[in-house]
Amino acid sequence: MRVALHSLLREGQEDGYEHAHQRIPDDLDAAFRRVGIHDWTIWRSGRHLFHVVDCDDFGAAMDALDSDPANLRWQAFINRYVDRFVTGPDGGTARPEVWRLRRQRGEVR
Repeated sequence: MRVALHSLLREGQEDGYEHAHQRIPDDLDAAFRRVGIHDWTIWRSGRHLFHVVDCDDFGAAMDALDSDPANLRWQAFINRYVDRFVTGPDGGTARPEVWRLRRQRGEVR
């Protein structure tokens, strides 16, 4: 499963956020592995962050991380930089993939 997320940084927190993501804590990486998150990529444009998460089941992973000590520590730390996640009309933040060039070419399933 591949989902996209959109979040917004607090004013003036761009550099701090990027510095914080030079390397995430090893216990958070281990938690991601346990819940089936295989990759997480983040791009930034100004204060806007665009995430792509490759995982087994995004909803299940987020549910499992809700009580994970490593994730709770990370969220307490990183929330000083993040203003909010941008949600859709249904209140959700995860966006299913609409189109991918490599899929059209038959290079990925």
